[in-house]
Amino acid sequence: MLKSISPVIGPDLLAVLCRMGHGDEIVLADANFPGHSTNERTLRADGVSATWLLDGILPLFPLDTYVRCLLAMMACVRGDSVDPAVEKEFKQVIARHQPQFKKIERIDRFAFYERARHAYAVVMTGETRKYANLILKKGVVAV
Repeated sequence: MLKSISPVIGPDLLAVLCRMGHGDEIVLADANFPGHSTNERTLRADGVSATWLLDGILPLFPLDTYVRCLLAMMACVRGDSVDPAVEKEFKQVIARHQPQFKKIERIDRFAFYERARHAYAVVMTGETRKYANLILKKGVVAV
């Protein structure tokens, strides 16, 4: 156990976050996301909501401020529905940790999968709400 690190951040995830460099991306995926078939470096955070995990990561992980959008979510497939509370919760958590946060970019499902393929890692959460998938791009750690 370490001080000041959320208990939802396990040792494997902490190591991944530490190894990531500026511009690397990590995917926080819902429980239905095909993480293991998409990216070799897939970690599990079963039983943890995507929002809790995001809240645990952001104190340790600056978002990249050199890009137009700090993060991306999967866009809803035509004819499907999305729970607006998911994006609202993500925005609240991000704004609390990164006041310069502006907006979430929504990208097509297959474009999201492609970015996940090239991401540094994917974290499968226990999140059961649909479209609760988020890509974070790591920024520069200023000391």
